[in-house]
Amino acid sequence: MTSSDPRPGIRQIDVPGLAPGPGYSHAVSVDVPGRLVVLSGQIALDGEGNLVGAGDLEAQTRQVFANLEAALAAAGAGWEHVVRLGYFLRDASGVGVVRAVRADFVPAGFSPAASLVEVSRLVRDDLLVEIEALAVVPAA
Repeated sequence: MTSSDPRPGIRQIDVPGLAPGPGYSHAVSVDVPGRLVVLSGQIALDGEGNLVGAGDLEAQTRQVFANLEAALAAAGAGWEHVVRLGYFLRDASGVGVVRAVRADFVPAGFSPAASLVEVSRLVRDDLLVEIEALAVVPAA
C-alpha cells in the first residue's frame, strides 16, 4: 500500500504491520529517472568553521539544517527532493528538538525515510548532532 505524494514519481510507502513512524516514513519509493544527490553528514559549523550553539541542541540543529539546505541548493536540489535523512545524536532523548527544527525546513505532507543513532561522540566533543541526507532530483 502506498500513500500519495505531491511529487510525481516519489512516494512514501505505508508498510502493513508497522506502526506509522513519528515524522518519518518506513520506506520511500523513487520511480522516476533522475539525479541522486548524496550529502555528507553536516555539523553545526558556520561558513567560517566556527561552532554555532555551544551546548544548545536546538541552535546546533538549526545550523545543521541550514548547512544541509546550502548543500542541497549547491547541488541543484531542495528539501522537496530529500528522500532519506540520517541522524546522529549524542543524546537521543533530544529527538523532539530535532523534529521541531526539521519542521521549519522539510515541507509538510511528506516524511523522508530516516534513521536515528545515538552516538557516544562525534568528530568534535562540542558537537551534539550530525545529519546526512539523500535526495533525488527528477530528470527534466
